[in-house]
Amino acid sequence: MSINKDTVLCISLANRPSNLGTRFHNFLYEALDLNYIYKAFNPHSLNQAIAGIRGLGIRGCAVSMPFKEEVIPLIDEMHPSAAAIQSVNTIVNTGGYLKAYNTDYIAITNLLKKYRVSNQASFAVKGSGGMAKAVVYALKNLGFENGIIVAKNKVKGEELAKAHCGYKWKAELDEQDDIELLINATPVGMQDTPFAEQLSYAESHIENASTIFDVVAIPERTPLIQYAKLQNKIVITGTEVFALQALEQFYLYTGIYPESALFEAAKDFSRS
Repeated sequence: MSINKDTVLCISLANRPSNLGTRFHNFLYEALDLNYIYKAFNPHSLNQAIAGIRGLGIRGCAVSMPFKEEVIPLIDEMHPSAAAIQSVNTIVNTGGYLKAYNTDYIAITNLLKKYRVSNQASFAVKGSGGMAKAVVYALKNLGFENGIIVAKNKVKGEELAKAHCGYKWKAELDEQDDIELLINATPVGMQDTPFAEQLSYAESHIENASTIFDVVAIPERTPLIQYAKLQNKIVITGTEVFALQALEQFYLYTGIYPESALFEAAKDFSRS
């Protein structure tokens, strides 16, 4: 594919840009003969980056940590998927009008359904940021009632718990907490961070749980996922979240849903 004056640009904004989105989207653009190109950025100024999207006619933008909430005042319209959560991971630019979405929520919902996680299960979600909001909103809409938000930030943790009536907040799980579904929505276990080798939950809690869900996509096998596999638990990985949310982004940018086989090929290529 050659770049020309009509090539459509899509981008991502992240504190720690990776090649996952770049490889996923560009693979599909080439396979479907679309005159698009995708590039990842670490913005020095979020305000200037969003102004650039608007002024340069950049079609789409993926938004990663830590910008998912910070970007909200810079957007013209919030799709219900983002407005309810107050967290953005996708921006679509139509003639200079910026509309925000949250495709993380869609991916998480579909994965909980795919793995047939019962909404009667007790759960804990670690984190209180943008990804945690998407996770908790998905759980709420699927009918989960018995949950704990685990967050060191008491204000944000309690706010997230109260926003989804009936959930509790704790700074940490207690030894006696017996949780069936453990979800990590923090950077703990993420590659190239000071806590890359850490478990996001205590071994005893992992051993007592039945399903472990880690939203961290790099590496695919985080310490949490590795330990859960050793305990023969059902595991849901951040790689799966990334692929499904990227598929929804691709559709929002292009209006095309690739066939299943092509999607699987793009998912594999993004990690090769």
